[in-house]
Amino acid sequence: MNGMDHFLGKELGRPGFRADVEPVLRIRPGTGERIGFETDDAVYRELHDHGDLAALKAPINPVTGPVWIDGARPGDTLAVTIHEIRLKDCGWSQSLPGVGALRHRMGETVASRRIPIDEDGVHLTDRHVVAPRPMIGCIGTAPAVGVNSTVMPTTALGGNMDVTEARPGSIVYLPVEVEGALLSIGDIHAIMSEGESSFVAIEAEGVAIVSIDLVSGLSLRAPRIETEDAWVFVGLGDPVQESITRGYEDAFDFLVTGHGWDPMDAFAVMSALVDSALGGPTGSGDPDPLHPFAAIGAVTLHRLPKSVL
Repeated sequence: MNGMDHFLGKELGRPGFRADVEPVLRIRPGTGERIGFETDDAVYRELHDHGDLAALKAPINPVTGPVWIDGARPGDTLAVTIHEIRLKDCGWSQSLPGVGALRHRMGETVASRRIPIDEDGVHLTDRHVVAPRPMIGCIGTAPAVGVNSTVMPTTALGGNMDVTEARPGSIVYLPVEVEGALLSIGDIHAIMSEGESSFVAIEAEGVAIVSIDLVSGLSLRAPRIETEDAWVFVGLGDPVQESITRGYEDAFDFLVTGHGWDPMDAFAVMSALVDSALGGPTGSGDPDPLHPFAAIGAVTLHRLPKSVL
């Protein structure tokens, strides 16, 4: 397809990040080759048609891949630059029973709306047409052991982070735990509010176009995102106070260890200029099996302006 060196179709999608599957593509990092990851919205179409979670046949949040990155080894970090996200003709707004911050307001049945997307924008209602702000909801690498969910929780290797900063122009940094890293991408959103109150946002099928670099020897304990004007550190912990602490610690270490700052300088600047916010609603710990959409722990975001560096 135009503007891509490689195209990975949505038929290559599957739920779960895992190391025991054959890679669908092998690339060398740092070449600038652009890879298009097509994502799938089949589960939302089924929900719209049938209105019944029990009737679903399509997987929830499949991720396309995995891609093997030559030379990637445990202890390294992938740097995934998001160049473009191409949306298709519609998205979906859906309320699922017992899910999201508005679960006590939306009732006990599936509510679904097809959201047209065209040159005018994203048609939320007859009166509200907004410009798209496409982003990647689910991006991650494979764990050394077992399977990491593509729904929840978010893990140190990424996953269903649902953060708006994973958008065109950003670089997503992901820890590597297995040889080849095995990168997969899914869950494109046409637009999403900070924190994703609904747990579903405006989900949309599309193609995320990325290139991949490798930072050898950079060992991260959680993902981080570089935008045009900030570094965003993802905090993962239970309870939310632990998540906030870990995110702030990573920002502090970035300044002191990574950039040689005096600790008191870092402390003062962070106290004045580093903002925090809730990330996606997917939590940081495995949910109760009886309540698979009830998050445990929290995803938090901590923004360090590049202007201070």
